[in-house]
Amino acid sequence: MKLVEKLEQTQGPFYTFEFFPPRTDQGFSNLLLRISRLADLNPLAINITWGAGGSTKDRTLELASLTQRDYGIETVMHLTCTNMVQGSVDDALRAAKEIGIQNILALRGDPPRGEEYWIPTDPRFTHALDLISYIRSSPEFSDAFSLGVAAYPDGHTDSSYTEDEEIEHLKAKINNGADFIVTQLFYDTENFLRWLQKIRSRGITVPVIPGIMPLQTYASFLRLTKLCGTHIPDSIRADLEPIKHDDQKVKDYGIYLAVNMIQRLVDEGGLRGFHFCTLNLEKSVQRILEILGWTSRHAKIQNKLIAESLGPAEQPVTTNPDLIVTPASATSSATNGLVSHIPNEGDTGKGEVNYAATWDEFPNGRFGDVNSPAFGSQDLWGGFNRITPTGSHPNTLEDITTLSLRFLSGEITSYPFSPIPLSNESQLILPHLLRLARQGWWPVGSQPAIDGWRSDNDTVGWGPAGGYVYQKPFVEFFASKKIVEKLEEVIGKVKGIVDFLAGNNAGELRTSVQESERNAVTWGVFPGQEIIQSTIIEQESFLTWKDEVFSIWTDWASQFAPNSQERRVLEDTRDTRWLVNVTHHDFRDPDALWRFLFDEIGLDDPNLT
Repeated sequence: MKLVEKLEQTQGPFYTFEFFPPRTDQGFSNLLLRISRLADLNPLAINITWGAGGSTKDRTLELASLTQRDYGIETVMHLTCTNMVQGSVDDALRAAKEIGIQNILALRGDPPRGEEYWIPTDPRFTHALDLISYIRSSPEFSDAFSLGVAAYPDGHTDSSYTEDEEIEHLKAKINNGADFIVTQLFYDTENFLRWLQKIRSRGITVPVIPGIMPLQTYASFLRLTKLCGTHIPDSIRADLEPIKHDDQKVKDYGIYLAVNMIQRLVDEGGLRGFHFCTLNLEKSVQRILEILGWTSRHAKIQNKLIAESLGPAEQPVTTNPDLIVTPASATSSATNGLVSHIPNEGDTGKGEVNYAATWDEFPNGRFGDVNSPAFGSQDLWGGFNRITPTGSHPNTLEDITTLSLRFLSGEITSYPFSPIPLSNESQLILPHLLRLARQGWWPVGSQPAIDGWRSDNDTVGWGPAGGYVYQKPFVEFFASKKIVEKLEEVIGKVKGIVDFLAGNNAGELRTSVQESERNAVTWGVFPGQEIIQSTIIEQESFLTWKDEVFSIWTDWASQFAPNSQERRVLEDTRDTRWLVNVTHHDFRDPDALWRFLFDEIGLDDPNLT
């Protein structure tokens, strides 16, 4: 059934769940199991995202087909239209129609990189409005789909338009055939209610479904809200400040914050339906719906079993008297250094039935568990530019080095390989990172050696209080082929002490790590719990990140005119450098990794350029 028709027939509250196609086969399989559990909550529909430029086309269509046909859940397939090969939009619409999809969320997708040089891959589409108009005017597709569009209550992060201009663009999409609106995530309920009243006064009367994203970790919250241009009220910042180093408390705060927001939107905004951005996670959504009393009896029983596994509640933590927060004692994590330290959702050895109650639900970073449904990037509709403005025109390799040094020194707070500032943890090894960068081996990920620091430590702590955390040191940087060959030679003689992974844009891989090996580089020991391994380095996760890294070089180069010096330098760097990850297994010696790299490998040697 078309979603707009289903909305007309629905009485009482409703909700939809959004998922993205995982990058790995095992993650995909495990996501299906997760969706089957969440299907018991009776969502009105499930949304499946579409990767930038159609990068997840096959998995999106496969996942949408399974949810629509096998689970019988109304499915909304996201579809971006810019940077798509000509004809691929038609192919996607035709494939969706063939598998019974009747609902499309029409999106622009990846914004232009260096707009004055950008030429649409398919000239029919430069904006979501073009996609809406095309579908509605097509004899083949005009009546096949209910069409939704995105709206941005806090403003679009890539747009220079005023709010009034953005509302006019939204109205144009509605006038050209869109049936409903799904909003970007937000946390400023007051502003949302003001925005809702404003668009209603402008004659936009179609259903508006607010996008709700429960907080998972403080670091992921900061990253996503910055990328999306989300406004954070001072009261929320004040609530999070004393608990930001305890990810379980942050997660539980996020649950009750979402409940509070939804209740207010129902009471004051007259809204009755909500869109949950799940990030392929499940427990927060289950608990929110249970607290609201919107789940079926079967789902309540299932949720009770999960909630009981989380442990006893602690005292409320909030500066907001209207928001009750009862954190549970369960595993958690923090983001430190240039990478995310996030518990995996790995096999407990107790069978699938036990997964729902025991898998940790914190979103995985690029070195999380590749078996997790949450492994992979969460690009939130492909609606933001990964390349942050730098004001830099890299005409030489030295210019890239200067940009890297400016970022490491804190002179700039973001650059193409990191949308957020350097973390406090990285300050522990900053002299070594600066030394790497000065040689032209620009670091993009790292962590220091940590031997049993308290889990509530402000710099490297993660997880519940009363525990101890450990880290093997590693660093990730761009290097020449000569350095890769030297690493391969030296590490081959010291196997078991140091490991490396190196990959290039051409798809070559050189490594001392076997395909089946899983190297836990961050772990924690907590009262009453098994050891938690939160960061895992293995071939599959490295290769996934490697592909993303080299696509960033491509995006960065595309900001400059074809045949320009800047583009030539960036594209040549992309094609000649290797992404290298080196891990030292001695976590008790804080300098072991750096002695190995500078003394034994000789990263200061100009002959290795």
